[in-house]
Amino acid sequence: MLQVTDLVCGYGDIIAVHGISLSLAQGQTMALVGPNGAGKTSFLMALAGHIQPQSGQITLDGRNINNLGAAQRCEEGIGLVPEGRRIFPDLSVMENLIVGGYSRPQRDQSSSLDRVFDIFPRLHDRQKQLAGSLSGGEQQMLAFGRAMMSRPRLMLVDELSLGLMPSVVDE
Repeated sequence: MLQVTDLVCGYGDIIAVHGISLSLAQGQTMALVGPNGAGKTSFLMALAGHIQPQSGQITLDGRNINNLGAAQRCEEGIGLVPEGRRIFPDLSVMENLIVGGYSRPQRDQSSSLDRVFDIFPRLHDRQKQLAGSLSGGEQQMLAFGRAMMSRPRLMLVDELSLGLMPSVVDE
């Protein structure tokens, strides 16, 4: 499903990722583990289209996606739960979720919402609440739910368990 070959990326003159290659089959789970500053976030940002690779190739289902922007990659089925959540604090929980489903047809949003609320029932209880007033763990749930709204085939999650209760991490 995903093939990354000799990817180099960074910010200006600072190279954060030095030639990483990997492949990921459909249904497979992979974890990138390393110390702070190792390039994990930069790698995910390059996969999601938020930073442009300096060299190397990213293919999704055999198609080169290097030149696609973040919105196009979302439409192609890549979802991102960013480090630091990056929710919209002045929007409600429901509005944040709806923003996450913008790339999907309107008719799909209801079933996506049902799925998010099944996994994170606390979000259902707080759907009218401003996202900025949620606890850190609830904001992480919201960031994950927002990414789920686009029904991604490939979910990229930076700092998966940050701020979540152990019981939610297990779930």
